[in-house]
Amino acid sequence: MNPEIANFETEMNRGFLQVLVLALLEKEMYGYSMVRTIRELGYEVEENTLYPLLRRLEKNGWVKSKWDLGEDRPRKFYVITASGRKLRDELLDIWRKQDEILKRIMKEKVHV
Repeated sequence: MNPEIANFETEMNRGFLQVLVLALLEKEMYGYSMVRTIRELGYEVEENTLYPLLRRLEKNGWVKSKWDLGEDRPRKFYVITASGRKLRDELLDIWRKQDEILKRIMKEKVHV
């Protein structure tokens, strides 16, 4: 892949992953299950990208976590908070507006 394209993709992915995680966490999930789910959806994410994001979202109060010690291996489960839902909805509004603008521009280019 062209290095310039790769840089743009990295920047685009950073914001997309935040919204994706906030959307997924409407249902309580632990980190590795999020990685699996995201990959099954066709989007590649590494654990070393996801876990710092989860910590940052939790630090800002957009997700909360709790440990489940009932299994052989302790798991930290995450879920979105009310302020996380508000953030997610606002980010989705921005995304929809940007998407609509791009669609209008591309439609105009097709008709020119």
